[in-house]
Amino acid sequence: MASMEPSSIANESLLQSNELYKYILETTVFPTEPAPLKELRDVTTSNNNNHPLDNVSTTCPLGGQYIGMLLKLVNAKMVIEIGVSTGYLTLLTALSIPKDGEILAISPYPKSYELGLPIIKKAGLEHKINFIDSEALPILDQFAKDKLNLGSFDFAIINEAQTNNYIDYYKRLVKLVKIGGLICFSNTLCEGYVTKQEQEVPENKRHFRQQCLNFTKEISQNPQVEICQLPLSNGFLVCKRLY
Repeated sequence: MASMEPSSIANESLLQSNELYKYILETTVFPTEPAPLKELRDVTTSNNNNHPLDNVSTTCPLGGQYIGMLLKLVNAKMVIEIGVSTGYLTLLTALSIPKDGEILAISPYPKSYELGLPIIKKAGLEHKINFIDSEALPILDQFAKDKLNLGSFDFAIINEAQTNNYIDYYKRLVKLVKIGGLICFSNTLCEGYVTKQEQEVPENKRHFRQQCLNFTKEISQNPQVEICQLPLSNGFLVCKRLY
C-alpha cells in the first residue's frame, strides 16, 4: 500500500464543536462517573472560577475516563502520578486499582491537593495514596537509587501544566515502570500551537510549544517505547515500555 502524504490525509477528528463534546460527556462520561469524582470535579471547578489553581493542570472528565480504562486494561497496581492538582485523577486512580494498590502522588502544591483531600478521605481511599510535597525529579532520582524500585511500577501519569521536565521525567520513569507498563503525558499539543510558526504563537506560549516539539521528536525516535498520541483535551501521549 502506498504511503499517504500529509496533505492527502483527511481530518478524521469529529470533535469539532462544543456541542459534540457536551454530547459525549452527557451520554458516556457523566452517567458512569462515580459520585466522589463528580463531587471533586465540582469543587475543583468552583475553586478555579474564584481562585485560579497554582501551576497545576486539572483533568477533564473525558480524559479521566480514558485513563481509568487504561489503568484497568493493564491491571495497574503501583502507580506514579506527577502533577496532582486537586486530586481528581488521584481519586480516579484509587478507585481503579486493587485494594492493595498504591499511588505515589508527587506535587509541590499541597494546597491544591488539600481541596480534594476531604472527598478522598470520605471515599475511604486515602490509604492508597502516598502524597509527597516536592518537585518530582528529586523523588524519582531517590526511588531509582533503590534497585528494588526499578521496574516496580505498572503505570505513570504526568499531568503538569508546563512541559519543561517531560524528557527528564521520561528518562527516569522508563526505568521505574515495568516492561509492558505505560507512561502517559498530558498537555503534549500545547493548545494546538505545535502546528504554528513561532511568530504566530503568543510569547508566553512559545517556550512550552518548543518543549512539546522537542519532547515529541525525541520520544518518537526512541525504540524503547511504543507511542500513541491522541488529540484528547490538550494532547495526550501514551508510551508503552518495550524493554
